[in-house]
Amino acid sequence: MRTCRVGLVGAGGVAQRHARVLDGFADVELIGVTDVVPEAAAQLAQAHGARTFDDVDELLAAGPDAVYVCVPPFAHGPAEEAVVAAGVPMFVEKPVAVDLATAERIADLVTRRGLLTGVGHHWRYSPVVEKARELLADRPVRMVSGAWWDKVPPVAWWSRRDRSGGPVVEQAAHVLDLVRSLVGEATEVTAYGNGTPPPVDGADIDSVTTATLRFADGAVGTLTAACVLGWKHRAGLEILADGLALSLSEDGLVVRDADGERRFDTDPDTARVAVDRAFVDAVRGVGDDVRVPYAEALGTQRLALAVADSARTGRPVRLDTPAAAPLVSGVTVDA
Repeated sequence: MRTCRVGLVGAGGVAQRHARVLDGFADVELIGVTDVVPEAAAQLAQAHGARTFDDVDELLAAGPDAVYVCVPPFAHGPAEEAVVAAGVPMFVEKPVAVDLATAERIADLVTRRGLLTGVGHHWRYSPVVEKARELLADRPVRMVSGAWWDKVPPVAWWSRRDRSGGPVVEQAAHVLDLVRSLVGEATEVTAYGNGTPPPVDGADIDSVTTATLRFADGAVGTLTAACVLGWKHRAGLEILADGLALSLSEDGLVVRDADGERRFDTDPDTARVAVDRAFVDAVRGVGDDVRVPYAEALGTQRLALAVADSARTGRPVRLDTPAAAPLVSGVTVDA
């Protein structure tokens, strides 16, 4: 395959970002866009010399080599089902759903079809994340603290729990994905929300959430998420290992050990480009560096929903003994 012909499902901000990146690759052709808002699809398609399609089926009939599904959390499901049924390699933006049932259904379909997939947890492609992984290779993590303190994004669906899943699912999923990648799997979470929504019409999400996490290898951690600011204040991880402290964000890594303190900087766009490059290379058969296929993203979805469910119910959620107690959104909640 000399050129990868890509179709886009969705025309919002994230789809626009992917379109800009993909349009910059000499071996990619954006063939078309479909969106529930036809005007948005037309505008994005025109900006990149592509066609507008009425729906996903019409887009698939044009014969794309790959499809990017960039829709809000609540809209996931039907588009992925159609793409999987067509057997077309699929890139899905995070979060992969607003609930667990949808994500598990799509994951099962993907597995049965043996489909090439990728999910937009682009932080895993950051050079500073790789540096952190190297530094932690021979040091078990003792404690991790993740945070995402931000504003309410300017889209109407974001502040509704049944539309976005809330800040932990929609925003802090990036941080939780890094936690899983660098620390390991969490076995239990206990979370609390403040019960007060942000000052946005129709909002019913917690404006702040805090959680504690226990990991399979004995590490412990915390996560905090907030949407009460007017700016993105903090997003990243603090990691402690024996004799080592790491502070990791999108734009850099600060390392403190016996040799003192040093900083490694990076451009956040490096990872955003790399995740698309890796997926396109995999589709074209010239690369094999998809770091978060759909099945791997499902693990992050489970963890994010465990935190959200614990905050909602006020009870701990176990992720390691699913048969021990009643289920809430597919994870185990202590009685």
